Amino acid sequence: MSSAANLPDVAHVPPLVAVVGATGTGKTGCAVRLAQRLEAQGLSAEIVNADAMQLYRGMDIGTAKATEGERGGIEHHLLDVWEVSREASVADYQAMARAKIVELQARGTIPILVGGSGLYVSSVLYEFEFPGTDPALRDELEKRLESEGREALVRELATHDPLAAVAIDSRNSRRLIRALEVVTLTGKPFGAGLDAERRRWQDGVVIIGLHTDRELLVERLDQRVEQMWKDGLVDEARGLIAHGLREGVTASRAIGYQQALAVIDGESSDAEAQESTQALTRRYARRQVSWFRRDESITWFDSDDAALIDSASALVAGARP
Repeated sequence: MSSAANLPDVAHVPPLVAVVGATGTGKTGCAVRLAQRLEAQGLSAEIVNADAMQLYRGMDIGTAKATEGERGGIEHHLLDVWEVSREASVADYQAMARAKIVELQARGTIPILVGGSGLYVSSVLYEFEFPGTDPALRDELEKRLESEGREALVRELATHDPLAAVAIDSRNSRRLIRALEVVTLTGKPFGAGLDAERRRWQDGVVIIGLHTDRELLVERLDQRVEQMWKDGLVDEARGLIAHGLREGVTASRAIGYQQALAVIDGESSDAEAQESTQALTRRYARRQVSWFRRDESITWFDSDDAALIDSASALVAGARP
């Protein structure tokens, strides 16, 4: 294994397993069933969350966070660890996730990393460096965003880092500014923090990718958003305001919650908010597919394949020492 200093000194370290893919492809359900299958085989397996928004306490409906019943008796880690007022940090997440994975492996448990947040998943699986920050530069970029407009900064990013300009949602001001900050500070593309050779943090990792036909996925995503509104997403967001949702730089802009706040503030109707959330979710799913498709080490399965768990458990068995 690489990065040996971070790993337990044991003779037989269980393999790290990851289940990835676009939102709505059934990653959590697959991971739970896989863990249950492994336990039926006399092994131990637990799930480590890699969904950025599920890290937030109280953000349940809009993130499709698994309920206790849906967790199927399998231990889940790194859910509900941050307050909604806290700004997300991939570096902090990487440290937490790797520490938890090593802890599980040290006691002979197979960790199953589950999520569709590409940067978060990659920060754990691969060698990943995080450039520093420059408050003065960031303040300057924020002022330029206000004075020159978003499109001007997008054009500038496209000049220095075309891939980042395409990958980043131009409406996400925080990520747009961060990308320009990194490019300016390092002289390298925003994605250069991910080692160009994609060196693994650990060897023997099994990465299971779930794919769903685009037309079917869009239908499921639209239905899921409708169900979120029926389940009380707006009321959930209203309850989180007292915990700092409005002030949370990351949480307040999360898909669904930003739209719910607009309903609460009388800036949008429920129908308009749902339509906006559906459109943004579809767009997010496309970006997730683009991110994960770049990784040739992922073994892809149809999410509706009846033999999915049989195939996935066979992959894990082949990676065990």
